[in-house]
Amino acid sequence: MNRQKEGQEPDSRPIVALTLGDVAGVGPELAVKLLAEPEVYRQACPVVVGSGAILERAIKLLGSSARVRVVDQPADALGSIEQIVCVDAASQNLSEIVPGKIDARAGRAAYEFLDRAIDLALAGKVDAIVTLPIQKESLHLAGVPHPGHTEILAEKCGGLEHAMMLFVGPPICRQESGLAVIHATLHVPLRKVFELLTVDRVIASIELAHQFLRPLTGGSSPRIGVAGLNPHAGEHGLFGDEESTIIEPAIATCCERGIAVSGPYPADTLFRRGLDGDFDAVIAMYHDQGHAAVKTVAFHEAVNVTLGLPIVRTSVAHGTAFDIAWKGLADTSSLRTAVKLATRIVTGKQSLERPNA
Repeated sequence: MNRQKEGQEPDSRPIVALTLGDVAGVGPELAVKLLAEPEVYRQACPVVVGSGAILERAIKLLGSSARVRVVDQPADALGSIEQIVCVDAASQNLSEIVPGKIDARAGRAAYEFLDRAIDLALAGKVDAIVTLPIQKESLHLAGVPHPGHTEILAEKCGGLEHAMMLFVGPPICRQESGLAVIHATLHVPLRKVFELLTVDRVIASIELAHQFLRPLTGGSSPRIGVAGLNPHAGEHGLFGDEESTIIEPAIATCCERGIAVSGPYPADTLFRRGLDGDFDAVIAMYHDQGHAAVKTVAFHEAVNVTLGLPIVRTSVAHGTAFDIAWKGLADTSSLRTAVKLATRIVTGKQSLERPNA
């Protein structure tokens, strides 16, 4: 941060890249709505990575007075508070894409937006990426082999150990630092969870949660609770032995490494305890175990974060909402929180990295 354009005062706001996602969905209208809010510019210097033409179309839809300025580099947005600044990353004409419809062109464009944003982040030209939703079927039709954002980010950043995290802040959870829910396995059929869930996988998830949360808790050791895989956390082997053979050894190893982790706990009560303030993070064993709990209490407010990357990435936790896309009805709550969390992560990491911090 503290970048400076010639003739201007230094700007300490993080540069945050917003990728438009699937343009047949709610992403474009969400971006235009959020970037009309003055508070966003007090926190960050936002730059859309997407399509200037699509943004203009969304502005017209919403009857907004906003203007779009297309730039070559994110730093060109420094000092801008009256225009939506866009790095145009579209390689094709997107004007014929129909709202709310699966379209390979939209899938290809969503991939291009993300690809460009990742390159900018790896080059240090943006401080964080906030992604708007993609449509997995459109992505597949475009020939992209990855099932979602998380897997694309991991491959582009070098195939690092990674995990998906959902984040819920107050007032939904009691602690000011929020509650993080990390997934040990992700976009796989349920039957494959039993193949993929290993001691090393659970250890990696716990360690990623610990590393991520330290900047948000001021450097103190975050409290982590681990969910069981089976009903009642296996009930001492009555309903399965994965708790004793996989999860408990992983927890023991992490405790030996100085991490404040405990469990496994029955999943049907663990998430409530997390929201009540007993834990800073919960480790879920599979996708729906974590997602169902979070989206029940915070469907519009939850934020998606990719852990283990050399760059900061947050996202809305909802999908493309094709049923309401391009009707001006989309709720910006999750996007607003995603931008706030991205800036908080950036500043927290920098605080820990400074000498004597």
